Amino acid sequence: MDSLVNPVWHALGGEQSAWSEVHGSARRFRSDVAVFASVPDAPTADDWDSLRTLVGARQPAFLLRAPIEPPAQWTIEFRLGGLQMVAERDGPAPIDPPDRELLVLDVDADSGDVLDLIARSNPGPFRARTMELGTYLGIRDDGVLVALSGERLRPPGAIEVSAVCTDPEFRGQGLAASLVHAVMARIRARNEVPFLHVEASNATAIRVYERLGFRVSREIEGLRLVAPA
Repeated sequence: MDSLVNPVWHALGGEQSAWSEVHGSARRFRSDVAVFASVPDAPTADDWDSLRTLVGARQPAFLLRAPIEPPAQWTIEFRLGGLQMVAERDGPAPIDPPDRELLVLDVDADSGDVLDLIARSNPGPFRARTMELGTYLGIRDDGVLVALSGERLRPPGAIEVSAVCTDPEFRGQGLAASLVHAVMARIRARNEVPFLHVEASNATAIRVYERLGFRVSREIEGLRLVAPA
C-alpha cells in the first residue's frame, strides 16, 4: 500500500491518467475535475521544477500526501493536518440502514444538486466534474439531495471514499454512515481496498469510520503552496 503515501501522484500515473495534466515528473488533475497536484514520493529539485512549470510561476499547487517539506523558494499558504484511514480486510461493522433509498447519482443529471449539497455541508474540495472519477451515491428527501458519498482517488489497489456529507438539518440519522458502507461494498466487490481522509481534529467522524472498519494508517496533509517566480 505504499502508493497511499502519495495517492494523487500514483492515481494520476495509473487508472486516472485520462484526467491528468503532466509536465516531466509532476502531475495534476484537470482544474474542473479536482484541485490536486503532485510530485513523486521522494521529490528531487528537478521534480519541484517540473511542478513549477506545470502550475506556472506564482501559481498555487495543492498537494494531498504524507507530510513533506517543499523547497524554500515555495511559499506555504496553509497546511491542513489530517489522518488517512484504511478499511481492514475483515469488513466493516454492520450498521442499521436508514429507511431511505440509496441512489446512484448521474454526473450530468445530478451534478447541480450535488454541488448545492457540497456548498451547504462543506466536506472539502469538490469541482464541477469530480463525479467523473467514480460512482457517487446519494439520499434524497422529498426530492432534495440531503446526503452524499462517492469514490475519488484510485491509486493502485485502492479507492478513496470521498465527499462524505449530510445536509446540516439531516445529521444524526446515520445517512452518511449508510452511504459510506455502501460505497465500501462497491469497492470491495472490485477487489480493491477502501481508504479515506479525515481531519485529525474531527473525533466524531473518526469514531464513525472506525465503527465501519477503518483504522488510522498514517498522518496526511493538505498542503497549499505557491510556486516561485
